Amino acid sequence: MTLPLVSPDDIRSAFSQAMSDMYRQEVPQYGDLLELVANINRATLEADPALADRLSAHDETSRLDVERHGAIRVGTTEELSMLRRVFALMGMFPVSYYDLSEAGVPVHSTAFRPIDENSLKRNPFRVFTSLLRLELIEEDALRRQAAAILAERDIFTSGARALVAIGERQGGFDSDQAERFVTEILETFRWHRDATVDHETYQALHDAHRLVADVVCFRGPHINHLTPRTLDIDAAQAAMPDYGITPKAVIEGPPRREWPILLRQTSFKALEESVRFADSDGGTHTARFGEIEQRGVALTAKGRALYDELLTRSRQAPTASDNLSHQRQLSECFAAFPDDLPTLRREALAYFRYRISENGRQRLAGGETAPASLDDAMEADWIDATPITYEDFLPVSAAGIFQSNLGDAQHQAYASESNQGAFELALGRPVHDEFELYSRLQEDSLTRVRQQLGLDG
Repeated sequence: MTLPLVSPDDIRSAFSQAMSDMYRQEVPQYGDLLELVANINRATLEADPALADRLSAHDETSRLDVERHGAIRVGTTEELSMLRRVFALMGMFPVSYYDLSEAGVPVHSTAFRPIDENSLKRNPFRVFTSLLRLELIEEDALRRQAAAILAERDIFTSGARALVAIGERQGGFDSDQAERFVTEILETFRWHRDATVDHETYQALHDAHRLVADVVCFRGPHINHLTPRTLDIDAAQAAMPDYGITPKAVIEGPPRREWPILLRQTSFKALEESVRFADSDGGTHTARFGEIEQRGVALTAKGRALYDELLTRSRQAPTASDNLSHQRQLSECFAAFPDDLPTLRREALAYFRYRISENGRQRLAGGETAPASLDDAMEADWIDATPITYEDFLPVSAAGIFQSNLGDAQHQAYASESNQGAFELALGRPVHDEFELYSRLQEDSLTRVRQQLGLDG
């Protein structure tokens, strides 16, 4: 008898929880971070009933407690391609291409995440996944040595490889296979304090770039942060010292707004952890840190162009050393970005999800006919438009987090061009375009509303 297959959403949720449990054991401050975020979110919802109602109405409250994003860095094209297959079995797919070399970090990346509306509501777990760009190591001998070291390792257990093949053949897993799959894949993300190289090799790679040493010198990529979502990152930043956590100097991303946009992130500095090298020398390595994020509305291509323009303008000002001054500078530059929902919608700067309002449902039930056009129906309060949450990442912010936590003051870009084609070749498929995904969510909601109300296209 063939057993029923487990939903990829269930597998993703189980894996996300297993990862969180493991990381809490490995990095105790992560538990403090979860407590801080839970307290801030509770206080925020209590103080803002309108926000609580809005999140509840769109099934976003339940995902807050489980929402995480992780980040890993792999060293070879085979490792990246295998991860694509692993994540696909959890209902996670590569979205967007990020070139961090422009900000002095020798990787390019994508984010594996769910892409359909119901899966996002269930558990929007994401893993920001970076591939080391060995070609950016300037010294030929060191570059060849790094490639040789990476060629000797397998970051997946034999059980994981066997189960991936089974899952692909069956189109998923039964419950027993799903449980074993989560257990085996978790090993790829586990911390290993024994380096695979001697101290001299580690130091040479470290001198090339700290991140190169982190990717090359260990048995696996080890999860380097697991990020909960807060509803008020400014409050979280201010509260971190009360929990014995020292935050990074400034919050990355756009400034505080009435209606948050895109993504804001902060973190605590990477841990200095004891490691053993292959020549038995002891030492330390810094890679893993704690991060918090706040997510706002997804911007259209037009909105993103305005955001990028204002961000560029803000970065031309002298760098502020403290968060208060930094936020003040940002707010001044971003005053040109509208901060009310009607304008964001009217000027097509952000994506919205549409549905019939409570007022519209009552009037429909009473036999009334809705206005013929969408704008008229909106004006007459037949339709609600709520912001679509941004599910992706900002390359400048990601690089800023990487740099601050790796202890690198240097932000010099590598003399290299973006190489999305090579990344997608390594991945084994093109990445999804985030703008197309958000546009589809918006258009699907509009189609439903038009059908329900009999509106003109």
